[in-house]
Amino acid sequence: MKNKDFEASFTRFAAIIKTLRTPGTGCPWDLEQDHLSLRPYLLEEAHEVLEAIDTKNDAALCDELGDLLLQVVLHAQVASDRGVFDLNDVLRGICEKMIRRHPHVFAQIKVDNSAQVLKNWEQIKLDEPPKGQEAPAQTSAHPAADRLASIPLSLPALLRAQRVGEKAARVHFDWTSRTGVLEKVYEELSELEAAINNASASLGTEQDPSRPWPPLALAQRSELEHELGDLLFSLCQLGRWLGINAEDSLRTCTERFIIRFREMEKQSGGNLAPLSEDELEEAWQKAKAALK
Repeated sequence: MKNKDFEASFTRFAAIIKTLRTPGTGCPWDLEQDHLSLRPYLLEEAHEVLEAIDTKNDAALCDELGDLLLQVVLHAQVASDRGVFDLNDVLRGICEKMIRRHPHVFAQIKVDNSAQVLKNWEQIKLDEPPKGQEAPAQTSAHPAADRLASIPLSLPALLRAQRVGEKAARVHFDWTSRTGVLEKVYEELSELEAAINNASASLGTEQDPSRPWPPLALAQRSELEHELGDLLFSLCQLGRWLGINAEDSLRTCTERFIIRFREMEKQSGGNLAPLSEDELEEAWQKAKAALK
């Protein structure tokens, strides 16, 4: 695309959003929105972009990226209407940030590999003023650094756990080998098993082992959540060591299960409930074979 075409398209798009937000002549729905009311749509559009990527659907990806861009520009227009910043501020800020954080491209810093790029990126971020402030909160030679503060609380839990591990690893707070991570996974699994046994013992012999547990006491529930969380966190770090994104891995696995389960239903006439355990296992294996 020529620069003039791009500039015209982007200017037109921004003007459309501004028109939708113009009191008296704009769209009533758009005029009612604020940052909080738009949050679900921002999340939904981001996930639809991920789905288009996962399905390798370029036409859908193009469309979904447009929907995601809509949310960005709409949030900027809402902010402009409030008089706090506008789309130009957003663009200027991200341009300056990209130049500042890529001195190996826009300045004279030399790097040999992507690991050095990430290391420099982290240090540059630490040297920047905290978000929302014009100057660093501390001016000492070694300011207190909160390396994990930039990881959003709203990220999906598995993705956030893996990002936490990545950030900690950049200051060498990490295992020294993949074997060490695996050992940690086994350790956490053993501790979860012990917590399950403790909770099971407290329920007594009357509890049917083939049915889900009834509501547990707060202390028992807290212990199980703690140990299950530790196991999930360590699995996320194992994924990091293997170069696998835990969030993507689970999302793909879940989708694979859904596809196979639907195939089971299709082959069984839509009613799985009457099938025995052995029949369900047989149906599952047939579904897997049919989808290979």
